Amino acid sequence: MNFQRGKNNEDLEINFIPLIDVLLVIIIFLIVNATFSQTSELQINLPTAEANTAEDKPLMITVDIDASGRYMVDAKAAGARVEDIASALQAAVGNGKDPTIVINADAKSTHQSVVNVMEAARVANYTHITFATQSGAK
Repeated sequence: MNFQRGKNNEDLEINFIPLIDVLLVIIIFLIVNATFSQTSELQINLPTAEANTAEDKPLMITVDIDASGRYMVDAKAAGARVEDIASALQAAVGNGKDPTIVINADAKSTHQSVVNVMEAARVANYTHITFATQSGAK
């Protein structure tokens, strides 16, 4: 039912110009009232220190034990007694400091032969001992 027969319906329009004007006034208001604070920085002078130069490589002495109980200290044959092994260790170390003794024992070597090398390292006053192993992956 159209009671207004002779009138044309006008399309509704949204006028964006007043909206843009209001937004520009708000932005100007925010910029003017914003406080630009500068953070203060601390001036720090760090202390300096001189460090000792690190050694290139630690001194590693390898002791090989085969299945028959023969000893090799850095690829040189050593006697079977604890004193012989200790003197071979001291000769291999020379003037080096704090060596690491690497025990490379055959899987079939006796437990006593490994203990002899550990005892020789104790007699020679070397406390860093490690064991060489193979990876289990085949």
